[in-house]
Amino acid sequence: MREPFFAANWKMNKTPAQTREYTRAFVPLADKFRERAAVVLCAPFIDLVPLHEELLLADSDTYIDIGAQDVFWETEGAFTGEISPVMLAGENVQYCIVGHSERRRMFGETDEMVAKKVFALIAADIVPIVCIGETLEENRMGKTRERVIAQIQASCTQLTEEQRGNIVIAYEPVWAIGTGMSDTPENANETIACIRDAAPGLSDTTIIYGGSMKPSNARALCAQPNIDGGLVGSSCVDPVNFAALIEHGLQGWDDAKP
Repeated sequence: MREPFFAANWKMNKTPAQTREYTRAFVPLADKFRERAAVVLCAPFIDLVPLHEELLLADSDTYIDIGAQDVFWETEGAFTGEISPVMLAGENVQYCIVGHSERRRMFGETDEMVAKKVFALIAADIVPIVCIGETLEENRMGKTRERVIAQIQASCTQLTEEQRGNIVIAYEPVWAIGTGMSDTPENANETIACIRDAAPGLSDTTIIYGGSMKPSNARALCAQPNIDGGLVGSSCVDPVNFAALIEHGLQGWDDAKP
């Protein structure tokens, strides 16, 4: 079901002590988003426990959700260094990013691997945040739609229509990740419209934009009819900045989807 949705991807940042400090600063800022948007903090595995503890202490675990940044598709076994969906569920994780462009580029993650992770997360009652997007070369060659449709079909077409409606998709043009460059709101909206048409059930799926979303462009992006929020990297590292981004994004949502 579509809803305003903002996920912070901390990436490989923040120690447990820094996680506690961040959460204590962010919780009072996020209180005004209660019942207005889904807000998720996607932390490194080592930070999941302190994050949950701080949310409980602040009585804010009902409106700020916990997310992980990756998962392995097996429940247990000889997979050194990996984290299973069962482990994530045991640490109160409600969402998990899969298929992020950095995982694909640096660690050789394929569409087939992403599909396995999606199925494993759904089986553990964790909502996948499925990342798809084109490279700069693919964009320049006019292959954006072809690439993202292929990715979403590989990751999601074996899901039931009901399951497709209960995942989150993040369109993140690879060339915009961590570069400060962002796609135009209009182009991002057109690409996401194509994603919604790629398979039955996606028209009502929450689809967000990732790729240098910041407070200065969040309103324009979220005012587009097909964009439901953001998967935020650099602009989420500071809690004040992330809260400002959400506020601007919700203004855009209200502009277009009152």
